[in-house]
Amino acid sequence: MNIFYEGQILWSQIDANQHMRHSAYADLGAQARLNMLESLGLKPTKLFEFKIGPVLFKEELSYLREITLGDFVKITCEVTRSRPDGSRWTIKHEVFRGDGVKAAVIITIGAWIDMEKRRLTLLPPELSELFMKAPRSADYVEEGVITT
Repeated sequence: MNIFYEGQILWSQIDANQHMRHSAYADLGAQARLNMLESLGLKPTKLFEFKIGPVLFKEELSYLREITLGDFVKITCEVTRSRPDGSRWTIKHEVFRGDGVKAAVIITIGAWIDMEKRRLTLLPPELSELFMKAPRSADYVEEGVITT
């Protein structure tokens, strides 16, 4: 299991129904993704040197079990799809409560953006090599580059 975030659920992450608010899942998933990138050597400072950052096209969240105040969570990240150069990707996050129960699944689809040109871009080869070392799911699919 590739755990990239562990932590306690805080008061600020709870909604009026006394469970973790929907946007807190997205925040924790984003932190887990950044932690995964850092573990690969893709630290934000390194990406900023190249004026590149990750951008999301879609984020899908499936709630399976409640998470409440004070619960501890662990979040895994795995790449489930990507192009051979890592320019487009899908990452699956699984959120587990402290008791080991899977509480949510987050699927994100994204790419890399040139922060100056505000256009999609490729990672430089040395960074692409690092990204391609990310943990992959058992059902990982490498997509071909689609041309029109």
